[in-house]
Amino acid sequence: GIVSLISLAVLSYERYCTMTGTREADTTNYRKTWTGIVLSWTYSLVWTAPPLFGWSSYGPEGPGTTCSVNWHSKDANNASYIVCLFIFCLLIPFVIIVYSYGKLLCAVRQVSGINKGMGRTREQRILIMVVVMVICFLLCWLPYATVALIATFGKPGLITPAASIIPSILAKSSTVYNPIIYIFLNKQV
Repeated sequence: GIVSLISLAVLSYERYCTMTGTREADTTNYRKTWTGIVLSWTYSLVWTAPPLFGWSSYGPEGPGTTCSVNWHSKDANNASYIVCLFIFCLLIPFVIIVYSYGKLLCAVRQVSGINKGMGRTREQRILIMVVVMVICFLLCWLPYATVALIATFGKPGLITPAASIIPSILAKSSTVYNPIIYIFLNKQV
C-alpha cells in the first residue's frame, strides 16, 4: 500500500517535471524511471520495516484475514509509529500529488492562453485526470487512515473487525485503480 501511495506521488512529480520542463523528454533513457522506482520502494521499506525492529508491531487486521500494523495497541511506541505513518506515508504523498498536479494545471492554463483550441482540450483532459486521481486517492486511503487513527486513539472496541473490512479492501485495491486511471485518462500512455 505504501509503495502505491509513494509511487503516485513520484509519478505526479515526474509528470509535472516532464510537462513543464524546457527539454523534450528522452524516451530512451530509463534512468529517471528506475530512480523513481528505487526511491519509491526504498522509502516504503524505510517506513514498513520499523515494526520488525520493535517500533510498533504487525498483527491480524479486521476479521483476521489480512496482516497490518497493530492499530489497536494504545502504547506510545505504537501511537508514535501510526502518527508517523499518517504524516509521512499519507499526508506528504497527498501534498506532493496536489502540488504537482496543481502546478501542472497552472502551466497548462498558461499554454492554453497562447494556443486556444488544442490547449483548452488538453487542459480539460488534465483537469479531469487530476480530479479523478485526487478523488480516488482520497476514496481509497482516507477511510483506511481514519479507521486506523480511530482504532489507535479512540475508545477500545470502537472499530469492530467488520467495520474495518471495507476501508481495508478499498486501500489495498487502490493499486488496481491507478493503472486504469492513467490508461483511460492519459493519451500519452
